[in-house]
Amino acid sequence: MEGRTVLITGASSGIGFESALSLAQQGAEIVMVGRDEQRTGLAAEQIRTRTGNSSVSYLLADLSSLKDVRRVAQDFKDQHNKLDVLLNNAGAVFLRRKVSIDGYEMTLALNHLNYFLLTSLLLDMIKAGPSGRVVNVASRAHYRGHVNFDDLQSQRGYNGMQVYGASKLMNVLFTYELARRLQGTKVTANCLHPGFVASNFAGNNGWFVRAVMSLMAGRISVQDGAKCSIYLASSPDVEGISGKYYNFDTKETRSSEESYDEAVAKRLWDVSEKLTAI
Repeated sequence: MEGRTVLITGASSGIGFESALSLAQQGAEIVMVGRDEQRTGLAAEQIRTRTGNSSVSYLLADLSSLKDVRRVAQDFKDQHNKLDVLLNNAGAVFLRRKVSIDGYEMTLALNHLNYFLLTSLLLDMIKAGPSGRVVNVASRAHYRGHVNFDDLQSQRGYNGMQVYGASKLMNVLFTYELARRLQGTKVTANCLHPGFVASNFAGNNGWFVRAVMSLMAGRISVQDGAKCSIYLASSPDVEGISGKYYNFDTKETRSSEESYDEAVAKRLWDVSEKLTAI
């Protein structure tokens, strides 16, 4: 990864941090995106110290805000002249319905529109490189997801886990449609399930949820959870491979049936363009 520039969202902790750490160890220039300046700054400093790689910086943004997504994309463009890998990692589950500053349901805003808009704004920079990669962290929760275009804002009978599953299906649909639109270029787009990771995921829903999550069996370490993100961002094994879904063990696998519906993917793309006003 020497000489390559990598932008990672949700990089101040969890699998985003571990991905940034590993790619910095491989010599990449890392730009981390986080919400909290103290946490993100400390994470960047820790990576610089542990790796000896001084080319680790950070940008601040609330990625549920379209204005912040636009600003962080512009900040990146102002400070860098190329982007080799975009790792869309930031996301969350909301057990109670919330709305973003733009008035959109929060899961949709953070987990999907963030990926869609940030990628769209930076795509020209990725295309300008010799072999750019877009890596989207999805989840096997997408198998239980369904895109309901009649209630995209989840205003009727809100169920946090169902909405989360739908947002992760959107990640897969977006990846496949992006890969189709990138045919003929040197840019690839792939997505992954990181595994059931022992991180602070879902911790935004309060102490009780954090306690329950900590007691659940079958969780893997954040280091193992980051392996597939790191693999798709850096491995020569996937050079030129695009439009695929990978499991946390870095094996390509089949995603849900709905994820292969090109009409749904095209409609989601069109709706996303309208919602983000891109």
